Parts: sequence; C-alpha cells; structure tokens
Amino acid sequence: MSWFYLIIAGIFEMLGVGSISQFNQKKNFSSLIWLISVFSGSFIFLYFAMRVLPMGISYAIWTGIGAAGGAILGMIFYGESKDWRRIACIAIILGSVIGLKLIG
Repeated sequence: MSWFYLIIAGIFEMLGVGSISQFNQKKNFSSLIWLISVFSGSFIFLYFAMRVLPMGISYAIWTGIGAAGGAILGMIFYGESKDWRRIACIAIILGSVIGLKLIG
C-alpha cells in the first residue's frame, strides 16, 4: 500500500508543478486554491508512504515522478519543446525511478 501512496503523491506533485504554471497565467483565487490543494495532497500521501518506505527511496521516486511528469505536462499543455534529447532525459529519469523501485 505504501508504494501506491508514493505513486499518488508523485501524481499530485506532477499536478502541482502544472498548477504553478496555471497560477502564473491566471493569478486568480481558484488557481491558488488548486495549487495549495494538490501540493497538500502530495505531501500527505508522501507522509503515508514514508511511514513504511525509506526516506531516500521515497523522496527520489516522488521527485522523479514530479519532475518527469511536470516536463511531460509542459510539452502537452504549454507548448514546451519536444526535442528528442529532452524526451531521452525524461526517459532516463523514469528508468531511474523504476530501477529504484526494483532494488528498493
């Protein structure tokens, strides 16, 4: 169950990164509430995951999901570069996260 919590925390982190961009564009109250809500969800689920999983593994996977997911969201929704080198770097991040899961 702790791995499930960690994945959910990573998804919330990814949404949080996307919501920063959303807030920068709109700067309204609902965007701020969404930003606070998704980051709060991210920290809550990270807390649940870290009750069982080691801190180093939890933080690395949480950050990896957030960083790679944020970059992918930027490419899909915000017109950021889809250069093959960027995609390769995202694949390296995701491969590292999978590797940590396999050895953790």
